Order: sequence, then C-alpha cells, then structure tokens
Amino acid sequence: MPLSTLTVTQYNTYIKQIFDAEELLHNIKIVGEVFGISKTRNAIYFSLKDETSAISCVSFISELFDILEEGNKITVTGSPNYYVKGGRLSFVVNKAEKFGQGELYMQFLLMKDKLEKEGLFDSNKKKQIPKNVKTIGVITSKDGAVIHDIYSVCSRRDPSVNIAIYPTKVQGKNADEEIAKAIEDLSNFDKIDVIVVARGGGSMEDLSAYNTERVARATFACEKPIISAVGHETDFTIIDFVSDLRAPTPSAAAEILTEETSKRKLQFENALYSFKNNSERVVFDLISKLQSSKENFIKDLDMLLRDREYELGLLDKTLEGLDPKAILKRGFAKVEQNGKVVDKAKDIVLSSKLDILFYDGKVIAKPEEVKDV
Repeated sequence: MPLSTLTVTQYNTYIKQIFDAEELLHNIKIVGEVFGISKTRNAIYFSLKDETSAISCVSFISELFDILEEGNKITVTGSPNYYVKGGRLSFVVNKAEKFGQGELYMQFLLMKDKLEKEGLFDSNKKKQIPKNVKTIGVITSKDGAVIHDIYSVCSRRDPSVNIAIYPTKVQGKNADEEIAKAIEDLSNFDKIDVIVVARGGGSMEDLSAYNTERVARATFACEKPIISAVGHETDFTIIDFVSDLRAPTPSAAAEILTEETSKRKLQFENALYSFKNNSERVVFDLISKLQSSKENFIKDLDMLLRDREYELGLLDKTLEGLDPKAILKRGFAKVEQNGKVVDKAKDIVLSSKLDILFYDGKVIAKPEEVKDV
C-alpha cells in the first residue's frame, strides 16, 4: 500500500524519531580527524573525517573548546541529532579526547597505584629543598621557552645562582631513558644543590615520558632534592608524586628556589635602610645634644663671667675703701714723725717736727705741747 504524501516537517520529524528511538546510537564513540572548526559564543562546530567519509559535529561543552584543533585525531562521545527545522543531521559531542588518551590514562592510573603501594610517594621519604641554593641542575630541552623562563626568573631574583642545564628529549621515543639518565648523572654531581625536571604543557601523550616507571625510580633513588615542574598547573604526571616537591610551572620552580635568597636580600636592604635612617637620627640627635650643650656651656660661662665680674667689682670697691688716699679724701690726715706713723698724742716728741699728710700734699709742723683730750 503506497504511503500517503508527507509534508517536509512530517518527513523530518519521522527521521528524528527514528534516530531518537535507536538506543544503539546513544552515547557512542567515533574516531576521526578534526577539520572545519567554527566557534560561536556558546557552541563549536566542526567535522570529523576518515579516509572516505565525514560527519558534522557540534558541542556545547565549553571545556572542549581548547581540546579541538585542526588536524588532530580525536575520539568523541555523543549522540546523533536530526534537526527537524533545517533537515540536518549532526553528531552532538559531550566528551572529546585525543585518540588513545583513554588508554594512556588507564596506564597512568595503574602505574600510579603500583608505585604508591611500594611507598614511592611517601611524604616522610621526601628530601628538604635547600634554602641556600648556589647551583640548580635543570633537566629539559635545550630549546624552547622553559629554560629561558628559568634563566629569566633566576637572573631577576638572584643573579648569583648558577644554572646547569642537562639537555634531554622531553617527549618521543627514548625520552624517558634520557630523562632518567640525566637524573642519575646529576645525582652524583657534587656542585648541584637541587634538580629541576621541567618541560612545558601538553597532552597526556606529550607528557608520557614523565609517567614511566624508569623515570619514577630514578627520581626516587636520586641523592639530590628534585622539583618536578612538568606541564601546566592542571597537568599531573607520575614524577610529580615521586619528586620531593611539585611546582605548577618551570617559572614557579625558579621562584621557589630563589625565594629565600630574595627574602634575605630584601631583609638586608631593609636592614641597611633602617641602619642609615637610625644612623642619621643618631647623628642628628648627637648634633642636637652638642648644640644644646654648647648653648648651655656658653650660657653657664656667661653667667660665671658675670658673677666673677660682679665679685671683682665688689673687691674693687673694697680695695678702694681700703686705699689710704681714699681715707684721706674723707677729711682725714696721716701724721708721721721721724718716718713713723704717730697715732697717739703722747707719742709725739716735742723736739722733732711732724709730717702731716693730706691726700693732695704734705704739711710740716713743729709741736709745741701735747694736751690730753
């Protein structure tokens, strides 16, 4: 029996119902290469392709926006959705990861569980990071931004710190062997105070060299303290758990190792500044005290001189009062006979002349008689 004629909406709705009803198509995984990315504020549109076919995809999960890159081979999880109004079929993605990442993550968890049970993560076995760091051994690629960032931070915070770079691969074939050997070599190098194992961020596959048992055991056996600075702050690797300290980034590792020195430098500068200020204040106080003492001394000396001048004036007046001429000026006269002072009438010899002294001259007299008064 032939089907009746359908409208476009009826047709599209029927197809959508078929897709929605098919349980086998819900939450399935599809592997393909990303191309044709287009982003809006709330959604990202892209296509997945293999050698012969392609499908249209859409995702409304903002966390996936940074994962999707042109040319990446990824595994997406989601369900098909038939858009009735436009008559288009899209695969709605609610999860995406680089192809093979799921297997890598399982390997990571298994290795982590194994080494944790053996005690490689125990906090009581971790070495203290030294406070007075003179030489840092850095295990990383000789190229790239990592070593530049570490140099930059150390030169800014403490130029006296030496950086000894041990260049290795940071990903790819045999990278873990090179990293483990670098750790073993620097472990026996006396001039190294601390080791930093560093690299920039990346996918789990990019960081896989730092998730191997070889690197983990070399890190645990190392005689030197080790700081792990692998990837970004959100990246975690096995070496992060085994190392003596995890830094969120290579730059942060350099900040940590120069923190104590920078703090001491700041303390010294503050102490020097305080000493200079205190010295200036002490000198100023001394000058003020000396000035005050000088003024007091001059004042006391002036008072002393005035007292002495007054005393001398009194003595002068006293001496003036004792001066015979001063007495003679008051109407008195001095009587002498034969060169001796005569102060009694009975002592006068009538046969000898008298010298009568006034303040302005002398009179010679001849005594005639002496009478008692």
